Amino acid sequence: MMLFFASLLPVVLGSDCKLMPFDCSDIYNSGETVSGIYTIYPAGDIPVWVYCHMISGGKDEDNGGWTVIQRRMDGSVNFYRPWKEYKRGFGNVEGEYWLGLENIYQLSRNRKYMLRVDLEDFEGRKGFALYSSFSVDCECAGYKLRVSGFTDGGAGDSLTFHNNQKFTTFDKDQDANEENCAKVYLGAFWYANCHNANPNGVYLWGEDGTHFAIGISWYHWKENFAVSMKSISMKIKSIS
Repeated sequence: MMLFFASLLPVVLGSDCKLMPFDCSDIYNSGETVSGIYTIYPAGDIPVWVYCHMISGGKDEDNGGWTVIQRRMDGSVNFYRPWKEYKRGFGNVEGEYWLGLENIYQLSRNRKYMLRVDLEDFEGRKGFALYSSFSVDCECAGYKLRVSGFTDGGAGDSLTFHNNQKFTTFDKDQDANEENCAKVYLGAFWYANCHNANPNGVYLWGEDGTHFAIGISWYHWKENFAVSMKSISMKIKSIS
């Protein structure tokens, strides 16, 4: 199932006066508790298909209602893409996808969110990083990242380094490095000079020292830029 993308005018009710869920928290609070693909309306009356993580996993998951904004799991989708695709979103919502910077901005400008990053390596080890505050500025501000309030779930903090950075793709350089970090590390992200996290990098199988930092890396978990993750997901949940 491919992604569909929203227009720019937020709505709450459809023409038949049914509630149009803004994010996965609304769906979870309505009584849906099964993880899967749902329709949300973050910025208008055009639906956006998204994967909702609904499982209530106790304190580690902080209950369900998580909206997945990024997911890598098998290398089936090419993430080395231009600005326009990172803006609108791409991929397969049943597998690997990027929700889209504009959709993420529309979500976070209307509600306050926490962010959870889940990681798994090729040996089956898992860890996560939790951030109590997450938002993305408008395109006019370069979709700048705002993230804070780190709690360690075993993965370490590789994202605070990217706080207050604009988003960079290979055809739109907004990072703090004299080179284009997206071109150097074959991804796209809120690069600084350049990264501690590269979740949109090349899907590599585990550790490969011949390729420096181009994989799906989260440095402060492995403290090794040669290690690429088997899976990573970034998901947000509104804070009531």
